[in-house]
Amino acid sequence: MSRPVVKDVDSIPFQPVPQAEKTYIKWVFSPKDGVPNFSMRIFRVEAGGHIPEHSHPWEHEILVLKGRGKIRIGDQEFEVKEGNAIYVPPDLPHEYFAYEEILFLCMIPNEGVPPELK
Repeated sequence: MSRPVVKDVDSIPFQPVPQAEKTYIKWVFSPKDGVPNFSMRIFRVEAGGHIPEHSHPWEHEILVLKGRGKIRIGDQEFEVKEGNAIYVPPDLPHEYFAYEEILFLCMIPNEGVPPELK
């Protein structure tokens, strides 16, 4: 059975995201924390930053906490800003562009978590 976990998110350091420009991630929850189904990450993309096109077999849900940018999902582009929620379906190529610093919360199923965080 899982146990409750409470964390000070400010104490978790951002780490650079490989293959991305001016992009950092902090893992808030992952299987290492005993969460059974979903992991939570916070991304910070500096102004002019970019997460290149990629795809994977899991979905993710995003909530933009701060800033403005653009996300391309499949053949559609969306302007996004603080307060927008985004669903990215599995297997669709997607990429991100930051017009100004953008901070977003991103949840994924644990199948998408790298081995070192399981």
